[in-house]
Amino acid sequence: MPTTHPPDRFDRPPADLQRVGAHRAPRPGGRGWIVFAWAALATAVLVGLGVFAMFVINDRVAFTSPFAPASETPAAGDAPVVQPTVDPTVNVVILNGTAVDGLAATAGDLLTSQGWTVGSRSNADASDVNTTVVFYTDPTQEGAAKGLAAALGDVQIRLSDQFVVEGDNRITIILGADYADAA
Repeated sequence: MPTTHPPDRFDRPPADLQRVGAHRAPRPGGRGWIVFAWAALATAVLVGLGVFAMFVINDRVAFTSPFAPASETPAAGDAPVVQPTVDPTVNVVILNGTAVDGLAATAGDLLTSQGWTVGSRSNADASDVNTTVVFYTDPTQEGAAKGLAAALGDVQIRLSDQFVVEGDNRITIILGADYADAA
């Protein structure tokens, strides 16, 4: 037996409402665009914050066009070359690393005659050094080191903190067998 209920307001929906399912109205149009707009806005804000953070963290960030022509970088040979100089303010220490007696004194006399200030002439701990090397302790002394190397016959120069004496503008020369043979 079929049951009958008295009619109520749900049995008479408005004529302009298109019902879908039980008492549900269709979704309004354009709702997908609202979600897309919010997502795009959130993405733009996050990207903007990321770019700002990169500029704060590292001021060297530069955005260049990948289509721009590459800038020419100077070649290694284009670096400024330090010229040999004579610097009488440098304290030159000469160590004889060979078995030849008086080699440090001879080299010291040669350098003194050219305007250098020779502070000490002595024997090195080893007497079997093969190569003469001018050791300078500060990059600003490179010109003076090259000047000493040229005065001794184009010997090697080397930046080293091995002979640093605090407060002393010092360059140390260790004479080797190659200098003894040339002398």
